[in-house]
Amino acid sequence: MSANPEIHSSVSLRSCEKCPLHNAANLRRLGVNTVGFDHVVALLGNPNTGKSTVFNALTGLRQHVGNWTGKTVARAEGAFHHRGRTFKLVDLPGAYSLFSSSHHEEIARDFVLFGQPDVTVVVVDATRLERNLVLVLQALEITDRVVVALNLMDEARRHAIEIDVRALSRRLGIPVVPMAARQGEGIPDLLRAIEEIVSGAFVPHPRQVNHQSESLERALSDLVPQIEAEFPHLPNARWVALRLLDGDHSIIQAIREGTLGNVDQMERRAMPSLNRPGLIEET
Repeated sequence: MSANPEIHSSVSLRSCEKCPLHNAANLRRLGVNTVGFDHVVALLGNPNTGKSTVFNALTGLRQHVGNWTGKTVARAEGAFHHRGRTFKLVDLPGAYSLFSSSHHEEIARDFVLFGQPDVTVVVVDATRLERNLVLVLQALEITDRVVVALNLMDEARRHAIEIDVRALSRRLGIPVVPMAARQGEGIPDLLRAIEEIVSGAFVPHPRQVNHQSESLERALSDLVPQIEAEFPHLPNARWVALRLLDGDHSIIQAIREGTLGNVDQMERRAMPSLNRPGLIEET
C-alpha cells in the first residue's frame, strides 16, 4: 500500500537538547503542568487508530484523566521515563484534521500550535494510511518535530497490506515507527524515535503539502509579514495565514479580537469583536 500526496521539501530546524521547545506558560493556561518534566509529548491521531492503546503502553499506571480548561472534553495525561529523561504525555482528542471544525479539533490544533510540544506523535492506522496521512501533513505544516506511529501493522499483515516504512519515512522526512501496540510491538522503537528528536540525534527534514499556486504564495508573502507584525510571538504565522485564507472562523475571530496566540483569551472568547485593519475586512 502506498500514498502519494503532492509534497515538496521544507527546511526547518528547531532542536536544542537543553532547551525544551514547549511553551510552558501556554501549556499552564491549557491546564497542563510541566513542572518536574523534561519534555512534553503530544499524542495525536484519528479516532480508532489505537491511540489510547499507545498511550496506555507508554504510561502504564502513571496517568490521570481530567477535562480541558473550560471544556467538557476529557484530557488524559501520563508520564514515562526513557534514558534518564522524564516525559509528560498528553493524549489529545481524536481528530480527523487540524482545521478546527469541532471542539476536539480546535483543542488538538491549539495544543500543537501554541503549546509547542517537544514531540508530536501522530498515530495512524496502517490499513487506512492514505486517509490518515492527511492529519500527518497538517501537523507537519505546524511543527517539524513529528513522529509517525504506524499502528495496527498486525491488521495490515492480516489483510496482506505491505508498506515500505523506510520509503515513507524518507518521503515525509520524519521517523516512521511500525507498531502493533496491542501486542507491545514497536513501543521500544517509538521511545527511541522520541528520544532522538528531543536530543537532536535525528534532525527532521519534513515535507509539506505543495499548494502549487502562485496566487496563494503571493497572498501569503503579503499576509504573513502583517500577521508577524501584529502578533510577534506567534509560533507559525504562515500556518495561521493559510488557515485565515481558508476561512477558519476561529482564527478570523481571534484576529478580530486581537487574541491570536493568547491562549487565555482564545479559550474564553470573552472580548468584544474588534476588526484588525489590514488583516480582516468585513464582507
